[in-house]
Amino acid sequence: MVSSDPPPLTVVQPGGGQVGELGSIGVQFKLWGHDTGGALAIVEHPFPVGALVPPHLHTREDEYSIVTEGEIGFRSGDREVVLGPGGYITKPRGELHAMWNAGVTPARMIEIISPAGFEHFFREVAEAIAAGPVAEGAGADLTERYGLQFGDPDWLPGVIERYGLTVER
Repeated sequence: MVSSDPPPLTVVQPGGGQVGELGSIGVQFKLWGHDTGGALAIVEHPFPVGALVPPHLHTREDEYSIVTEGEIGFRSGDREVVLGPGGYITKPRGELHAMWNAGVTPARMIEIISPAGFEHFFREVAEAIAAGPVAEGAGADLTERYGLQFGDPDWLPGVIERYGLTVER
């Protein structure tokens, strides 16, 4: 929910922000919903070589990504593109999408989430991974609470093969 009060001044120094691991990629929190009156949240994701974020869709928010280092591949719906530093892409809610490191060096992107709220999914996943083995079924509850749905599209094996990606099970 977007607040009518102006958000407080928030300053995040370069390299600043809480960090965590999400499995195949990392997360660095830059702006939370409470920093923006609920309008948006911003995180950065480092992508190691071979990293794949599996196909999924959001039911509550849109995402806007900006590649800052390396090359990141994106598939959203039936469109696929590889972007280098300075490339932007929109990933609308309700559309199945995936992302991966498409190059031979580590990559990084900024993710703008609108409206805010989904950054807490990343926080909960990072906390669960840091705590150790997760109880079976805990992930399903988390994805349901945040309106996240995963898919297994027919194009995924081709992407994995073309880019030599690592698939975590």
